[in-house]
Amino acid sequence: MKKLTRTASGLNGSIDIPGDKSISHRSVMFGSLAKGKTTVENFLPGEDCLSTISCFRMLGVEIEQKESSVTIHGNGLGSLKEPTDVLDVGNSGTTARLMMGILSGLPIHTVLIGDASIAKRPMKRVTGPLRDMGASIQGNQDGNFTPISIQGGNLKGMNYVSPVASAQVKSAILLAGLQATGRTMVEEPFKSRDHTERMLKAFGVELEVDGCRVALEGKQELKSDLHIVVPGDISSAAFFLVAGAIVPRSKITLKRVGLNPTRTGILDVMKSMGASLTYSEVTEDGPEPYANITVETSALTGVEISGDIIPRLIDEIPVIALMATQASGTTVIKDAEELKVKETNRIDTVVNELKKLGADITATEDGMIIKGGAKLTGAVLDSYGDHRIGMMGAIASLLAEGETVLENEEAINVSYPSFFAHLNKLQR
Repeated sequence: MKKLTRTASGLNGSIDIPGDKSISHRSVMFGSLAKGKTTVENFLPGEDCLSTISCFRMLGVEIEQKESSVTIHGNGLGSLKEPTDVLDVGNSGTTARLMMGILSGLPIHTVLIGDASIAKRPMKRVTGPLRDMGASIQGNQDGNFTPISIQGGNLKGMNYVSPVASAQVKSAILLAGLQATGRTMVEEPFKSRDHTERMLKAFGVELEVDGCRVALEGKQELKSDLHIVVPGDISSAAFFLVAGAIVPRSKITLKRVGLNPTRTGILDVMKSMGASLTYSEVTEDGPEPYANITVETSALTGVEISGDIIPRLIDEIPVIALMATQASGTTVIKDAEELKVKETNRIDTVVNELKKLGADITATEDGMIIKGGAKLTGAVLDSYGDHRIGMMGAIASLLAEGETVLENEEAINVSYPSFFAHLNKLQR
């Protein structure tokens, strides 16, 4: 339980945003599958990414990790060994789903488990197509929930048309296809984040990318001796970007924030609402671009958010909803059914927690409607074990009259262990 109060002086200064969670996961995974040494700078040492390291160590990969520096000594896909115990993914859906794709191609038996939150998250969107490729997969409710048992090997490539735009689904199938006989193609209704495609190319894998379609030939070998610099996670930066825009008397700079075009929907929405954003030291070397972003208190206007931008900001919707409570007019969020299968049902949890603070917000089947201009009042909030709901509540406390109590705040450590330290730094 953490007690929080409204900030009196606004937010000012600069912070280094921790490494991107999606890229940190993939740097360890792909480095473990490759032949050669991979070094990673600005790795995110959050609980989710540490779960990925733990799983690959159990598969026989030598990995050195000290805070945000990681070195992976990979010996190729064929070197991974059957573990002597279950693989625990903790709270990480990325670890669970991408590991399924990797393990489905290996001639070994593995069992994946996770925490209570993971046990509620649907996995059939991944296990279904992997079974169609030839993997033997069993689990709770016909493989829809963990624990999940995988006997891999002898996969055949497939053409898969995904009903959802999900980087985790796409990545799992591509990682299985990498080990399959023949060609594997994934087509999405909208383009999801493309960190997997960018990193596969960096490791020497040939890909065909055409709009929302990605294809590769199986039996390709990943080659390493790479040095990967992980940019700051824009999903983590989003909470401070919004704080800088809605907290009076604020001006803050967030350093080295990733600007992957499949992830920058939050910036597009903020601009459309009238936020003051400026960029400096833009860097496009390597597979992932990044820059420093400065944001200051802004007069915001409500907008409609829907369609193909949703996959580009799905993780940022909780803090976008908070931002909308401080805008003039009404904000409508549509086409965001994917929120229901995150760490929590984020439609329900966002609406419940913001209502406690006095927001005028209504849940819909695929999103929410937020009327702006709310004056927030402190309340007892709960993260429900969801890191993004916890951070949303903490940022809301900066505006709320009186004391705000945040329960289960430790969930924030999953993606942003230094969150409260950074929050305190900007209030000095």
